[in-house]
Amino acid sequence: MREGAKLHYARQLRRDMTEAEHWLWARLRHRQLAGFRFRRQYPLGSYIADFACIERQLIVEVDGSQHLDSAADVRRDDWFRQHGFIVVRCWNHDVLERTDQVLARILQALEMGR
Repeated sequence: MREGAKLHYARQLRRDMTEAEHWLWARLRHRQLAGFRFRRQYPLGSYIADFACIERQLIVEVDGSQHLDSAADVRRDDWFRQHGFIVVRCWNHDVLERTDQVLARILQALEMGR
């Protein structure tokens, strides 16, 4: 995907976030989680990460059932890891129903990146 097309697609994804992505973004934006800055729908390589904390090289992906056993997600996670990123995957229902546990897991991954 061309760089310009990827940026356009990332902007579209920001406008069309899922309910779980909106819910999590409301808790990550404005450095609300321990002062860490997150970006949403952030282009990296040929991928677009749901959420990224560049400072700690952490990617947070929020997934629905369509991601169950996804070979594409395995390739994507491998690419992120090969480029120094930690990847945390969360299910939509966990974000919506167990928000505190999801945030604790993200915070733990952020602290590992120190």
